[in-house]
Amino acid sequence: MSDEVQPGFVRVRLDLSYDGTEFSGWAKQAGGRRTVQGEIEDALRTVTRSGETYELTVAGRTDAGVHARGQVAHVDLPRQVWAEHHTKLLKRLAGRLPRDVRVWALREAPGGFNARFSAVWRRYAYRVTDNPGGVDPLLRGHVLWHDWPLDVDAMNEAARRLLGEHDFAAYCKRREGATTIRTLQELSLVRGSDGIITATVRADAFCHNMVRSLIGALLFVGDGHRPPDWPGTVLAAGVRDSAVHVVRPHGLTLEEVGYPADDLLAARSKEARNKRSLPAAGCC
Repeated sequence: MSDEVQPGFVRVRLDLSYDGTEFSGWAKQAGGRRTVQGEIEDALRTVTRSGETYELTVAGRTDAGVHARGQVAHVDLPRQVWAEHHTKLLKRLAGRLPRDVRVWALREAPGGFNARFSAVWRRYAYRVTDNPGGVDPLLRGHVLWHDWPLDVDAMNEAARRLLGEHDFAAYCKRREGATTIRTLQELSLVRGSDGIITATVRADAFCHNMVRSLIGALLFVGDGHRPPDWPGTVLAAGVRDSAVHVVRPHGLTLEEVGYPADDLLAARSKEARNKRSLPAAGCC
């Protein structure tokens, strides 16, 4: 696969955010379900008065109910369309898009840029509270309520055992032909002054349900149902454990996507397409 833009087209980077509550995820689906991709592509077609839909490529597909503060996508537009509309495109999209999705920036992407494959990391946050009274009604769409007291220190102890490059098959929903090997760069939890616990999860990429499964395992440690070494034991087993629950999506937000310097974008995109494997046992 090549990241070369077709002659006569320009690749445009979009920075955007959305409240996932009323969306059936990012990706377009059959059956007319409302999706973030569908809303933005429809709006682009309308405001550029185009007869065709220009398809978006996104840094990380989010599931139904998951939010994004720092999502990134790209779209290839005919150069004449970009030249005609780019100065007013942002404002026109603001007038056309529904209020639960916003595009904050539009700019011509540097050579070799691919919103998905050029990314070197994605950072998510998962927010949960163990307040006996429940969740602040104003935050109910973004914070999970866990009805057992949580020990954040025990959760962090467990989290440290999961860092690094591993096969996260035990924490992923398998997809045919897709690898479950990932490098978990950060997994840490902090309780704020408001009592809300924010888990920061950063990796080079994530497989399906990985973040929500990791949080589900850590919650079992935090409330005392499992010891701190249990999530690591599950990871090493390499198979799904029925005790690991995929927590509800509304506590999850894609916060930021990281990219390398412009001159490294194409190389990173090529590298990310290679199927990964772990070193063989006994290797140097």
